[in-house]
Order: sequence, then structure tokens, then C-alpha cells
Amino acid sequence: MSTEFTSFISNYCSEAASVADSVGKQSDELLALVDTLYHAAKAGGRIYTFGNGGSACDAMHLAEELVARYLRERPGIRAQHLIDSGTITCWGNDYEFDTIFSRQVETLATDKDVVIGFTTSGNSPNVCKALKAGNEIGAYSVAMCGKTGGKAKGIAKQTIIVDSDLTSHIQEAHMMMIHIICDVLEQRLFPECVSLEKPPKLVRQPA
Repeated sequence: MSTEFTSFISNYCSEAASVADSVGKQSDELLALVDTLYHAAKAGGRIYTFGNGGSACDAMHLAEELVARYLRERPGIRAQHLIDSGTITCWGNDYEFDTIFSRQVETLATDKDVVIGFTTSGNSPNVCKALKAGNEIGAYSVAMCGKTGGKAKGIAKQTIIVDSDLTSHIQEAHMMMIHIICDVLEQRLFPECVSLEKPPKLVRQPA
């Protein structure tokens, strides 16, 4: 049994590394998203994030890194996740679960903002409806997906699709993307701030 599970762990890590390598090939897409977030932040806009289950945790993680900090001591970046339990259970109980995010987008977002939905399948109804709501308001909608991109691919103004069909690897790649986005965005918004966790010579400077 020990040999069997050792092989499983090795194979899992090998597949995860392959997916991680594929993220590096999406640098143009990631930098395009950072550019959108940069201009939204400069214009006084906010970044709203949402998702379900593990994707909810990814949405929360992105928002908290922006509001607090990632690697640099710097002012906060306006961001908010839409995973407040009181709000979503209030609306879900009184109305329906499918619109727990779109209701908040309709209430909070403006045409200066960016709405980012995490859905590994691309087919989560409440995420898709929130992306549509963002479009109707004039916000910039982004879908962070895996597999084929699902229905979200045809809704969001930008879709970033992890090259994997396995939910766990998609979520791992999303975490990598979140850290990459936060790092580059911090460097662009606050070029004078030095990373607290890297030697200065390794801090990437914006082109």
C-alpha cells in the first residue's frame, strides 16, 4: 500500500507541475488582466470577487491580498469579495441561490469597477449571472475558469482558462495566478515599494 500511495503522490505532483508550467504560457492574458486592474484602481474603481466552495476561498484570497497587502507595505487597493455569509444567506433564503452574487453586483458595482468570478467549470449559474450583471452595469467582467471555460467564456469580457480538467489542479493554478496578479499589480501601482520577502535584486520592475 505504501508503494501504491507513493506512486499516487508522485503522479499527482507531476500533473500539478505540468499545469503550473502552463500558467507561464498565459503571461499575456495575466498581464492584460493586471493592466485592467491597474487602470481601474487608478480611476478610483473597485475590484469585486466571487465564487462557490473552493472558488469562494480563491475569491476571498484575492480580495484580502489587495485590501491588506501581498508582499509590499503600501496603501490598500479597493477590493471586496461578495462572500459575506449574512448577505448571501439572507438573499438565498428569501429568494434564490442563483442570484446571490448578481444582486450584490447590481447593488454595489459601477462602470468604473471590475468583477471577477471564479468557477472551475465555467458553468456555476450564480457566477455567470453575476458576470452578466456586471456587463449590464458597464463594469469589466472577468471569468477565472478551467476545463473548456463553460458558459462563462461567452459572458465575460475576459476569460482566463486553466489548461486542466481536474478541479484540484485548476484551483492550484488559480492560486498561482492570484499571487502573480497581486505581485505585478503591486509593482505597477507602487514601484517605490520594495518587497519584504525577496532580495531587492529579484524584485521584477515594470517595463
